[in-house]
Amino acid sequence: MTEILTNTEILIEAVNKADSADGLLEAVEDLAAVKAVEAIPTLVEVLGYNNPGAAVAAVDGLIEIGEPVVPYLLANLDDYNYGARAWALRVFAGVGDPLALDLLLKAATADFSQSVRRAAARGLGIIRWSKLAPEKLLPAQKEVLQALLLTSEDGEWVVRYAAVVGLESLAKTLAKTQSQLVPDITARFSGIIATDTEIVVRARTKLAWQKVTSNE
Repeated sequence: MTEILTNTEILIEAVNKADSADGLLEAVEDLAAVKAVEAIPTLVEVLGYNNPGAAVAAVDGLIEIGEPVVPYLLANLDDYNYGARAWALRVFAGVGDPLALDLLLKAATADFSQSVRRAAARGLGIIRWSKLAPEKLLPAQKEVLQALLLTSEDGEWVVRYAAVVGLESLAKTLAKTQSQLVPDITARFSGIIATDTEIVVRARTKLAWQKVTSNE
């Protein structure tokens, strides 16, 4: 009896059979567009391919699928492929599920890859705090604050830039939950503006400082 494939299965097969970089990109874009949970394993596998365009499409598709992605991706994270880890961190950052919080904290402060630290710092600023148990909320926010403050001193300017963006987002949350911690962020912003060696970091920090202080 002939097996009848679903549309998602056909699209997965197209990804697996792609024989060129452009063909893979097109196949991944088509698969990502259906936003099917069944596509998660294939899209996660694409993160490890040496094809940035396809990886971007896979990241976008996984973020669109949302929460069901997080447990699978956590269980199948590639510890040896730093490129795949960086793409995975972008997915976690885009979804914002606190299930990935411990991973983001560790990656932002300790991963050897600047692209991983950068993605993790951004993700820490946009955690969906409403999904965290109430008794864990305040301690977790303090932990994220300390991690971002540390990351804002990273040796790579792109990581410091991401940390500033994360701190700006966190400040908006803390203003509602732990307003006494917001001055820690504005003080750090002032320090960066005064001392950071990269003009782009200083400029982005000044913008963040203005946005945060205007809401105080």
